[in-house]
Amino acid sequence: MEEEATTTTKFLLLKQKLDNRDQWSSSDHGGVQLSESSPTTTSFVVLISTLVAVCGSYTFGNAVGYSSPSESGIEDDLGLTSVEYSIFGSILTIGAMLGAVFSGKISDFIGRRGAMGVSEILCILGWLAIVFAKDVWWLDLGRFLVGCGIGVLSYVVPVYIAEITPKNVRGTFTSLNQLMIGCGKALTFLIGSLVNWRTLALIGIIPCIVHVLGLFFIPESPRWLEYTEKVRLNSEDGVLYLFQEKYAYSIIVAVGLMVFQEFGGLNGFAFYTSAIFESAGFSSKIGTISAAVVQILMTTLGVLLIDKCGRWPLLMISVTGACLGCVLTGFAFLLQDLQSGKELISILALIGVLGHSSYLQSYVVWEFYSLLSWCQRLRGVR
Repeated sequence: MEEEATTTTKFLLLKQKLDNRDQWSSSDHGGVQLSESSPTTTSFVVLISTLVAVCGSYTFGNAVGYSSPSESGIEDDLGLTSVEYSIFGSILTIGAMLGAVFSGKISDFIGRRGAMGVSEILCILGWLAIVFAKDVWWLDLGRFLVGCGIGVLSYVVPVYIAEITPKNVRGTFTSLNQLMIGCGKALTFLIGSLVNWRTLALIGIIPCIVHVLGLFFIPESPRWLEYTEKVRLNSEDGVLYLFQEKYAYSIIVAVGLMVFQEFGGLNGFAFYTSAIFESAGFSSKIGTISAAVVQILMTTLGVLLIDKCGRWPLLMISVTGACLGCVLTGFAFLLQDLQSGKELISILALIGVLGHSSYLQSYVVWEFYSLLSWCQRLRGVR
């Protein structure tokens, strides 16, 4: 299996070299496209490699969606307070931040495949800690390890896909990353309404194992293999190299999109969907299943529209819808505090959560593509 992966990688590298003699067409970002005389081999390699890589995206969505359907079960079985469970839910993001900080160095040092493998091992260890947890400390440790794993995956999966795909299909293939994140989160909502929290954590290990096994059958990124030395030399400049006036606009846009996504309440709604429905007097099972269906539909719609309608209009539409969803949810609980309009509280909360989750899920798709574009501009890609 390793020999086959090496052979395929050499094949991809050969095509990039031939591109310089106009016999092949290669993307500006490391991707490869065969000429019309032999399109089948590369198409198959790219498709399989992408499908294996996005198993990591599903793992990401699975981790984000876990805390919502598991809240009541964990609190009842282990006697956690709401504060302790809030720490359990939020510690995922702390681990993700730590993983994200080191993701670039890890993927540059051991390669994209190696980084995905390491991250999935962290996730497997984290899920096992949650499955066998007897107290809050093991829960938090497991959640933290999963967070570290998905922090690395959030970087290396889209980078790997962008580096192996031809320019003419890169948008479609990279969109699978966000689609699988949405599907992972939505299906976790759905499955979590049917099984207990330990079983749900055990199910979370399955995509991790599939991903690890799949890595043995796919090639390393040819971009990484050709430019390892260049990346090493460039990395000597350090992070401070980015803080130059010529990069300021690109960095502000890229970081701003990510920051406002988080301040928009994406993870708050994702982590506590069930709790929101229960507090509003609506069935948590029906609510989470509805949220799962809507998120899958809206994520798929986002993937289909991104290259047709443009990013700016869709960004504005999505963030407006997310804002309205947030307002409706807040207004529902305002009525609850005022003990007024009790018949409207549950329906307003349902519409608000579904609207916020679906529109902001689409916003994440637009944000991802806009961020990718600005990162390419930052790197000098045209």
